[in-house]
Amino acid sequence: MKLEQLRKIREQASENRGRAGGAVRLEIKVSMGTSGIAAGSRSVLQAFLDEIDTRNLTDVSVTQTGERGWASCEPVAEVQELGKEPVFYSCLTVDKVRRIAQEHIVGGTPVADYQINPAG
Repeated sequence: MKLEQLRKIREQASENRGRAGGAVRLEIKVSMGTSGIAAGSRSVLQAFLDEIDTRNLTDVSVTQTGERGWASCEPVAEVQELGKEPVFYSCLTVDKVRRIAQEHIVGGTPVADYQINPAG
């Protein structure tokens, strides 16, 4: 993926934050550090943005975060629902993002198959 494509994704994420307009019930943070990008975080970030857009979820925000120190688990995303503990997902793919969108983001049930415990 080229720098211009990354800029386009960043613009989409910014537009997504603006669409949420402060009434955010859920925030998704995709790790975009060096190891995450090398492992495919760009396509994961784009997949989350596409799912949120396709489902017209105006109360969901997608942002980027830096390296988390879990290089062997990348791509990683954090899903934080208002008033709940964050859920961390690892080794993500576009297909896994689709399942997370359906079951967790829309349905409210975290996908245990892809979770990672940040405490180790």
